[in-house]
Amino acid sequence: MPALVIESFPEALHAKLQKIAAAHSRSITQETIHIIETAIAVEEKAAPASTVGPSKWANRKLVPGYEEMMKRGAFSGGTDSTIAISEERDAR
Repeated sequence: MPALVIESFPEALHAKLQKIAAAHSRSITQETIHIIETAIAVEEKAAPASTVGPSKWANRKLVPGYEEMMKRGAFSGGTDSTIAISEERDAR
């Protein structure tokens, strides 16, 4: 089983952890694992759905002109997008 060593752990935090562990009839190690598991479960629930599926950029609606350019293969050959944007702006 992997081990986790935390160097320079603050004494005040260790004392708080010790009190919480005693209140839950756990060792400091057991309490630490429980706290980390709980924190990870909260993070996983709070994670936006976009991290699971495609990013918001994958489903974005493009300006019609750019949509046509993308269909024709624009920007796939290393074209600098700033040049295309400048050209479109200059054409207006």
